[in-house]
Amino acid sequence: MDLPAVASRARTENFPVASLLFPRALRPHLRAIYAYCRLVDILGDELEGDRLAALDELERELDACYGGEPSWPVLRALRPTIRAYDLPSEPLRRLIEANRQDQQVAEYETWEDLRGYCTRSADPVGRLVLGVLGRSEETLLVEASDQVCTGLQLVNFLQDVPRDLALGRIYLPEEDRRRFGLPRLDVPSVELRSLLAFEAGRARGLLDAGKTLQLHLGGRLGAAVGLFARGGLAALEALERAGYDVFRSRPRPSRVRLARAAVASLRG
Repeated sequence: MDLPAVASRARTENFPVASLLFPRALRPHLRAIYAYCRLVDILGDELEGDRLAALDELERELDACYGGEPSWPVLRALRPTIRAYDLPSEPLRRLIEANRQDQQVAEYETWEDLRGYCTRSADPVGRLVLGVLGRSEETLLVEASDQVCTGLQLVNFLQDVPRDLALGRIYLPEEDRRRFGLPRLDVPSVELRSLLAFEAGRARGLLDAGKTLQLHLGGRLGAAVGLFARGGLAALEALERAGYDVFRSRPRPSRVRLARAAVASLRG
């Protein structure tokens, strides 16, 4: 198990297009954060072998960013960002904790249980971005960011039902599955489409907080951050157009619709 080689792979993955709206000087730092997030996910979802051991080794590399010399390329690239913006280790550790949880917890009973998972798997990303923007101490922005990040995570859960099932995971709360009379998730059904439509409404409500982020950040920064929420909303529209059928293909917005979302975000 060549973990450094796996770690190098995360640096080569495409940087989200929405991030290109950020000022040029911030992009290397955001790219470093993105590569770290991808690395955590690769180790937790795709690595063959002992994933918990790999995540433990990653945490040791993270420790070295704060008091030593990391050896993995992704962590070496992240360390200057940590220092430049005095980023705390907590959100970075929470991402590791979420992926440990993925190895040990297969499904969630309630929405609150799933929301608790998202505080580790999704919300830290937004808090790290706010840290780079120098706005991580503003409660209103942090709360709005948490909502948007959880909303985006929920959108991914809805798009990826078959993929998650293949990994032995279910990210649709058991209480909601009972409510819609859904005994199984591995085949298309009216009940599943109804459940996904319900969860899509929940995600839409969370993503609405993107307006708060865009308004209070303002200008190009606001547009850049707002585009992430608009992209999530565009994905929900694609899901709806597909009739909430996630087994035929993964519903996703077209480039044209994403471009429209970008224009709308720039216009405010």
